[in-house]
Amino acid sequence: MADDALTAGAAARRLGVAVTTLRTWHQRYGLGPSAHSPGRHRRYTPEDMDRLEVMRRLTARGMTPAEAAGWARRAVVPMDVAWPSSHGRDATAEGAAPRRGGGRTVAHARAGPGARGVARAAARLDAASVRDLLEANVADHGVVGAWHEVIVPVLVGIGERYAATQRFIEVEHLVSRCVTEVLGAVPRPSPGTDARILLAATDEEQHTLPLEALAAALAERGVPCRLLGARVPPQALDDAVTRTGPTAVVLWSQQRLTADPGQLGRLLDGPHRPLLVAAAGPGWDRAELPDGVPVLGSLPEAVAAVTAAADPARPRIDLRWC
Repeated sequence: MADDALTAGAAARRLGVAVTTLRTWHQRYGLGPSAHSPGRHRRYTPEDMDRLEVMRRLTARGMTPAEAAGWARRAVVPMDVAWPSSHGRDATAEGAAPRRGGGRTVAHARAGPGARGVARAAARLDAASVRDLLEANVADHGVVGAWHEVIVPVLVGIGERYAATQRFIEVEHLVSRCVTEVLGAVPRPSPGTDARILLAATDEEQHTLPLEALAAALAERGVPCRLLGARVPPQALDDAVTRTGPTAVVLWSQQRLTADPGQLGRLLDGPHRPLLVAAAGPGWDRAELPDGVPVLGSLPEAVAAVTAAADPARPRIDLRWC
């Protein structure tokens, strides 16, 4: 049996749920422990814990246990999407089961007309139309609205199609590039405006679209920021904090393998500690985060928390709930 397999009690403590809850999830939905040695109780492997974490996160945000269990069993992680929806459900798990088989449809099951239009253009690899449609949605609904109503459903749909067919990587690349271009074109505050916000991905983390969405949404509100992008080593982030003196740092991790709590601890212990040091993305384990580091659970919450930290003169908000 693997040394890192956990008993039911240890798994429950790691997840922050009751042992009876784990038993219910096991009995009703098949989310039980898989590691087994003769004469001993079964234990939860890291793969089991990943499924249970999906279950815990989705049920905590309002999804029914049965629906959440379906996503947890599939363990489908759509590409480069992780900010949950503004309606309380995880945007990476909203909707029905992914369709299997062939076909060229990449729109999410519950996508609206805007997302379906982008999806059709993306399936044709029509980059010009994808950009035009995204620009129109950002202009009409703002960055946050376009992110949740159009961009996320399209990327989730691509993730579903990839899970079913192992295809559509070229579509994902094209859409991601178009999203980056459109978000980057959102007008920024005037040059010379003091940028007191620093956004970065953890060391070795390559996914940055959600951070780009946060930067663009902040720009809409007149809040300048510095976006360092992907794979920012700890020392480089420390140097950037020393040189710029930000009031807020948001560190993004898409995957558990790239979520290093020590990188957050360095910021807290450094000589230029920001007012807000926050974790964002599904890679983080809340139980392992240093004290005083909130998890920004959605794009609107991140915008609110970072905007408040950008102007210390504003009334303080309780960042523990962000």
